Amino acid sequence: MKKVLLLLANGFEAFEASVFADVIGWNKLEGDLNTELLTTGLHEEIKSTVGFSVKRELSISEINVDEFDALAIPGGFEEKGYYDDAFHEDFLNLINKFHESNKIIASICVGALPIAKSGILKNKNATTYGLGQSTRQKQLSDFGVNVIPDQSMVVDGNIITGYNPSASFEVAFYLLELLTSKDNCSKIKALMGFKNN
Repeated sequence: MKKVLLLLANGFEAFEASVFADVIGWNKLEGDLNTELLTTGLHEEIKSTVGFSVKRELSISEINVDEFDALAIPGGFEEKGYYDDAFHEDFLNLINKFHESNKIIASICVGALPIAKSGILKNKNATTYGLGQSTRQKQLSDFGVNVIPDQSMVVDGNIITGYNPSASFEVAFYLLELLTSKDNCSKIKALMGFKNN
């Protein structure tokens, strides 16, 4: 069983989190049946940007990184307290533990920023939100990251970053492909109504 840990911060973007859950979940039910997604965060209940809460399945303190194959991090909104959690020491330490164990780390939108703040993106390529302004991309650059602004998904080593919510499925499907196979990922795409390139 390939296990994905969904790392949520208060103020997380609901759509971005749900895409990871749906793609991994569709595979568990209709694909090779060999993936599972579990949630964690700093709080027992983690609030999304739109107000509903998710009850975490595991506390960060009980995570055994060796039991997981990938870490998935959706972005969120500063106005909803996203960076209070995402830049917290325990959040960043968990990211580092996954990186030290050579696990896949996938993020969407500003989910790239805690990865960068953890230090593991220094001198690497990545992307983050920048539509209509470049504040977040500048912030990513200030962490020593080589920002690729016009690419929907950027992969550097074991780290995947997605530009904004529109890149969510691209990131999640690529994560599924890495965890299973290209053929299996194509099958799930077709079942979900996506065209395969």
